[in-house]
Amino acid sequence: MKIPQKIGLVCLLLVSLSGHSQVKYVNEFLNLGVGARALGMGSAQITNLSDVTAGYWAPSSLVHIEDNIEVGYMHNEYFAGIAAYDYGALAFQIDDQSSAAITFLRFGVDDIPNTLELVDANGNFNYDRITTFSSTDNAVLLSYARKLKIPGLSVGGNAKIIYRKVGDFASAIGFGLDASATYNKEKWKFAAIARDVTSTFSAWRYNTEDLEDVFLQTGNEIPENSLEVALPRLITGAGYDYAINEEFGIYPEANLELTFDGKRNVLIGTDVFSADVRLGVEADYKDMFFLRLGVQNIQKESFITGDSRYTFQPNLGVGFRFKKVAIDYALSDIGNQSAALYSNVFSIRVGLNKRN
Repeated sequence: MKIPQKIGLVCLLLVSLSGHSQVKYVNEFLNLGVGARALGMGSAQITNLSDVTAGYWAPSSLVHIEDNIEVGYMHNEYFAGIAAYDYGALAFQIDDQSSAAITFLRFGVDDIPNTLELVDANGNFNYDRITTFSSTDNAVLLSYARKLKIPGLSVGGNAKIIYRKVGDFASAIGFGLDASATYNKEKWKFAAIARDVTSTFSAWRYNTEDLEDVFLQTGNEIPENSLEVALPRLITGAGYDYAINEEFGIYPEANLELTFDGKRNVLIGTDVFSADVRLGVEADYKDMFFLRLGVQNIQKESFITGDSRYTFQPNLGVGFRFKKVAIDYALSDIGNQSAALYSNVFSIRVGLNKRN
């Protein structure tokens, strides 16, 4: 753990949170993705879901879970171990037509030194006065899905509760809704999810008593209580389940994510909307061994010389499933192929109480 890097991350967070109510990149920890299977496919993972991770990716697919009860867990670390990202979920079948899930997410930087009391009233340094705190983003997703009368069609949604906390200095609570639909037609699978469909609101409160002296001495503006608004985004996807023979199969999937909060540096960027493309493929042997590849974060990078090039984030993953246990691994990133260190991601899914 590198102390200066931790302090820098938290200072950047506090400054960014003191802005106006509409923020383009808000609650981004909710967009990191869950499950090594999905991350290995470049997060192109909203159509071919039959497990507990559907509660995050597309809740309408929860009706396809293969067990009455399924649990999942993932731990990941970013920035050389400075930030930790944890996911845990439980999904269960209500009846033959409906299912539900509860998902927990936490992204945090822990053990950050608090040096506000390092110097006493006499100007002496006392390192025993250093304490630590955490900066965490937390969310709970409550999911429900139901099959409709149209064969192959299901709908679902999430109710999201968000709690963010920066030590004793600032905290926020937010609420939002997601809605999704899934349609399977023979070998073809389609899905769409509208995230933050009614916009997600997060109310921030600051403990300015501990911050006022430091902000005044450094010439920074004292943050005020504020409201952040995350605008809706729409993700659509299509995939085709192709059986090469009785033992080998392949499933390619393409996702298109549309945002409506101004121009972003993605493959298609306009003043009205931006469109990000994600591509993934999964090959399987006897539905037991899996190899996955994916591409995401396709961006145009410009240089001071006037030249430009397209960059992307490649991903790789493998998986193993035996009876009710699935273990997946992904080598993934959060930027392009050179922006940050890659992370080794492991996740596990366990099914209980097999359907009759």
